[in-house]
Amino acid sequence: MSTLRPVVLCGGSGTRLWPLSRSLYPKQFMELGGHTLFGDTVTRAANLPDSAAPLVVCNEGHRFYVAAALQQMGIVGSILLEPQGRNTAPAIALAAFAALADGDDPLLLALPSDHALQPQAAFAEAVAVARRCAEKGHIVTFGITPTGPETGFGYIRQGEALPCGGCAVDRFVEKPAQDRAEAMLAEGGYLWNSGMFLFRASAYLEELARLAPSMHEACRTAWEARSADHDFIRPESAAFLASPADSIDYAVMEKTHRAAVVPLTAEWSDLGSWEAFYEAAPHDGDGNARLGDVVTEGAQNCYLHASHRLVAALGVADLVVVETADSVLVADRSRAQDVKTIVERLKAAGRSEAENHPLVYRPWGSYETLARGDRFQVKRIIVKPGGQLSLQRHHHRAEHWVVVAGTAEITVGDEVRLYHEDQSTYIPLGTVHRLKNPGIIPLVIIEIQSGAYLGEDDIVRLEDRYGRQS
Repeated sequence: MSTLRPVVLCGGSGTRLWPLSRSLYPKQFMELGGHTLFGDTVTRAANLPDSAAPLVVCNEGHRFYVAAALQQMGIVGSILLEPQGRNTAPAIALAAFAALADGDDPLLLALPSDHALQPQAAFAEAVAVARRCAEKGHIVTFGITPTGPETGFGYIRQGEALPCGGCAVDRFVEKPAQDRAEAMLAEGGYLWNSGMFLFRASAYLEELARLAPSMHEACRTAWEARSADHDFIRPESAAFLASPADSIDYAVMEKTHRAAVVPLTAEWSDLGSWEAFYEAAPHDGDGNARLGDVVTEGAQNCYLHASHRLVAALGVADLVVVETADSVLVADRSRAQDVKTIVERLKAAGRSEAENHPLVYRPWGSYETLARGDRFQVKRIIVKPGGQLSLQRHHHRAEHWVVVAGTAEITVGDEVRLYHEDQSTYIPLGTVHRLKNPGIIPLVIIEIQSGAYLGEDDIVRLEDRYGRQS
């Protein structure tokens, strides 16, 4: 049996799930009570028989979230960086070229990183059928057995049965109006389009070359001119950006004669809105979905998500309340799809809350903004063992560092010293400095910044082991 290579696609931004999901911290990395959708996707694929190390396709802004998540899970995978998102067809092409470069021609299981799906047994059974079809040369998609006339999903009409156990694809249907969705379910033979695919790497590239030759050529050129950067593989930027932007559905699946569909009966959701999160979550006796430190009295049919503090709901109904360290969303559940309009207004106003999350991953660890005010900012910095920040200086701010846990090797000007718990140091404005963890446990630092400008772009990197520029 051929090797199965998962391809995890991390290109989404999830603006309808603000404030937990941000442009630089999308929904697949959101903390959901001890797990993330990205972690769930990687685990789901890793638990399949004969599953190899994953190929993850993401963009520059999310690379450290992916690297940190894989490291925490103890999974070694390949991370391909798109210089800019071009939709799913080019992203999967990069993964196919990467898989072939390893000297094999595996079956690729392409999975969005932000879906919920259970149980694992049903998924594994559908993948087993799809593998048989892919071994016969088919390009397979998975169709979810509908539970109602959903207007937010595309549909697939099943054609004739195939010997491998799947069906030919008769046609794809765009997201329908309510009456059309009801008519299709009454007629039967329609499945929800899940956005999951399975095919041999070479088969996909053959069809891409036939059906979208300019895209195939751009991705091939970008891959051949790739460079490696520590944990990341970077296709050549100009060549990749020359590729048309298109989904695998439009570029390949709707045109190929090799398309097949395998039905999957499971609890599945693309979790595209807070209403979808409400429907997928367990409910209390009053119909409330509660996550985190939540207390209710007389509240009904609400989605209540507390990340950092107590959320109390009294005598309200049909609300979405989502609390984060820097923002709180309160919305009518019937307007949950419209959250993206709030994000658009925040972007237009230049508000950082639209793009940035208080918790940010870096190759050396992470930092989290704890407090911010006029001319000051407080952060918690965690440096993993052996990690070090760049040798840098700032034009507009001074910094105080207090060691909370671990041992810090701190460079200030020409002096290099070790600091331990409860010890601190001061870095004057403009002074060259560096923070390093020489120990075997995570280093935790509280950083107090003061100055006229406290933006992250006020960093002049003089030396950086991770190849980053100022």
